[in-house]
Order: sequence, then structure tokens, then C-alpha cells
Amino acid sequence: MQLRTSVSVPSHQFRRLESQMKVGFIGLGRMGSGMALNLLKTGHDLTIFDTNPDAVAVLTSAGAKSAASVGELAGQVDVLFTSLPGPPEVEAVVLGEGGVVANMREGLVLFELSTSSRDLAKRIDEAMRAHRGQALDAPVSGGPAGAAGGDLAFWVGGERATFDRYASVLAAMGDKACYMGPAGTGIVTKLVNNLLGQMALSCMAEVFSMGVKAGIDPLDLWEALKLGVVGKQSIIQMLVKQFLPGNYDEPAFAMKLGHKDVALATGMARELGVPMRLSNLVMEEMTEALARGWGDRDTRVHMSLQLERAGVQIAVDPDRLACAIP
Repeated sequence: MQLRTSVSVPSHQFRRLESQMKVGFIGLGRMGSGMALNLLKTGHDLTIFDTNPDAVAVLTSAGAKSAASVGELAGQVDVLFTSLPGPPEVEAVVLGEGGVVANMREGLVLFELSTSSRDLAKRIDEAMRAHRGQALDAPVSGGPAGAAGGDLAFWVGGERATFDRYASVLAAMGDKACYMGPAGTGIVTKLVNNLLGQMALSCMAEVFSMGVKAGIDPLDLWEALKLGVVGKQSIIQMLVKQFLPGNYDEPAFAMKLGHKDVALATGMARELGVPMRLSNLVMEEMTEALARGWGDRDTRVHMSLQLERAGVQIAVDPDRLACAIP
């Protein structure tokens, strides 16, 4: 899979596309309003719909046209973006009576920007194809500030050729568009991202609770942790040398030493009376790794136990990995 991490379109091609293309946008909440305004700023012919008249007024005052309904809008435009709260709203707007599929013009391309479900993304893809259109699941990451400033990532699943064809429209709203694969893969990426964030925060709460109960000021602890191995790099970067290539036999830090450190930390937590649910799970994983005779392998080798349980193998080709690392 080749990722497009940025979208660059020659200015003359961008102007030609925007002059020919009618763009629609449904869902003018905190994310959608910023993206829609950026479409207007880049000169796109934009028609909008939202149930909030105040949100519609902001966009029409900036130059957008408004449609009276979802169905009316779907019958007018060439490419349509939807930015909605979640799966129930997405299903109603796209697949429901009076929705996009029931009223679309032939050849419509839908970019569904919401954080939704993989199953729904696939059903939308099938429904759009049945009506001679196309759908791409393209959830975004960057928050309202990123939507307003154009600092957004799009993770896109669907037809690669269609992704490339509409690169200019995506570039009007965000500077980082990645093609992930077939229908549903954009949603998978977004859910992995959001779950990772929440899990990391839970881990932070757990270790900080232990450190603070042991008598350290929380700000002092935070400032100190910034100086260590974890604090100096993204946790994503910690996957590059061992986990992604599937090579744990040249240890940066031995499993037996990592196990010793986690045992000391969880033991201290018990003395302090601090519950450590996540840490105890990690301790179990590392103990199983030791029991398998992996003590001299890299400490990350315990991660392979989860891959084994899931029936997944990860061994990225070294050449691909080298190209992906800045």
C-alpha cells in the first residue's frame, strides 16, 4: 500500500477542476463548517445543507448556495462531502428515505468524512455503486482548529483512481490526505487512531496516579518524563526498529530487564495501594514472554503475543520501512 501523505496539484489544473465541479457539503458542525469555508476560499462552487439555520447563514454569507433538503442537494452536485456526528446520522442521511442514495445524480462521488463504522462504510460503498456512483470513507483528524486552518489528515478508503481525481478538493480542506486501501479502510485507520489515543491516556492516568501517590509533584513528574526515552519521541516511532519489521533478536533493551523494571513498578504500586489494571496486564504479558524463553530478546517481544492471539503477522519489508521513515 502506497500512502499519499500530502496532496499537491498544479495551480492551472486546480483552477480547471474547480471551474467545472459542483461541490456539496452536508453537516456544518464544528468540523464541517471549517472545511466548507475552506472550499469557498479556494473558489469552489459550493452548495450546502444543514438542519441548523445559523450554520447555514454563516456559509451563505460567505458565498455558498443552500439546498432545501439532502435529496435536493444530492441531485445537484458532482462531489458531495458529509460530516456528521456518528453512524445513525450517516445512515439516515446517506441511505435513508429522502437521503443521498435515493436522490443522487448518476456519477456522484461521496466522501463520507464522519467517524463511523466499517460495516456502514462498506454498505454505503455497495449502495452507491448500485446507483452508479462512488463512495469513499474519508474520516478526518485534526479537530475544529485544524478544520478551520486546513491542518487536517484525511484517511481515505475506496477507489484509488477516484481519490487521485479529487485530490484538489481534498487539498482545499486539509494538507495531509492518505490513501489507505479499499472501502472501509479509512474508517479502520480512524478508529485505530482514536482508540490508541484513549488507551494512551488511560496508561498516563495510571502511571501518574502511582507517581503522585509516591510523593512526586505532577508537574515535576511531567517535566521529568519529557526528558526520558518515551518523552523524547512519539510512541509511534518506538515501533520502527523491532515491532514493524518483526525483529526482536537484536535487543535495544532485553526482555528480562524490562520485566524486572515492570515488576518493581507494580510492586511499588501494591505497597502504595494504587490499583494498576493496565500495568498488571502488561506484567502478565511480559511474564509469559519470559516463560517462553525470550528473556534475551528485545523487550518489545511481548507485543508478538497479541499478534499471535489475533492470528496476525507483522513483518514489514525493510525497503518499504526505510522509505516511510523521515
